[in-house]
Amino acid sequence: MTHQVFAFEPPERFVAGTVGPPGEREFFLQARGGGRLVTVALEKVQVALLAEKLDELLGEATRRFGLDLTATGQPPPDSDPLDLPLDEEFRVGTLGLAFDADTVTVIIEAIAVGDDDQEPDLEDEFSTNRDRLRVRLTPQATRAFIERSRLIVASGRPPCPLCGQPLDPSGHLCPRNNGYHR
Repeated sequence: MTHQVFAFEPPERFVAGTVGPPGEREFFLQARGGGRLVTVALEKVQVALLAEKLDELLGEATRRFGLDLTATGQPPPDSDPLDLPLDEEFRVGTLGLAFDADTVTVIIEAIAVGDDDQEPDLEDEFSTNRDRLRVRLTPQATRAFIERSRLIVASGRPPCPLCGQPLDPSGHLCPRNNGYHR
């Protein structure tokens, strides 16, 4: 079975987004470009971690290569909803990040969950053992992605001040309160 690599180098649009009300939201990454639209599903924690690690990657690239990656000429924030139709290509299992110093771009790879227990080969660019979404972003587009992702993650249910789990409007059974409602 052949697997696909959906490459957008660069995309016209690359965003994280959600569908559904807080508490029931589904999270997606979506890339659009060249008349194509690719949507992949992932978990909220993956979106939060991706934003955090991209921020660290830009900081490390600045230190290591002496590049000025400050947010000059940043595009206005993209607050539009996900594009339709929302056809999920695959569910993300692994995320890979790289910085290309030659082109001063960030490469993000979202790799599908596999049927086997073997980890995907992130080093082999031509490996076709799993479907993957690959995008190449400028530092400015990366910062815009980070900002939107953080807003989306934070817009869910507020966390419990004791245990950090999401609070429903009616509260929740907090393990720190021995299962009693707060």
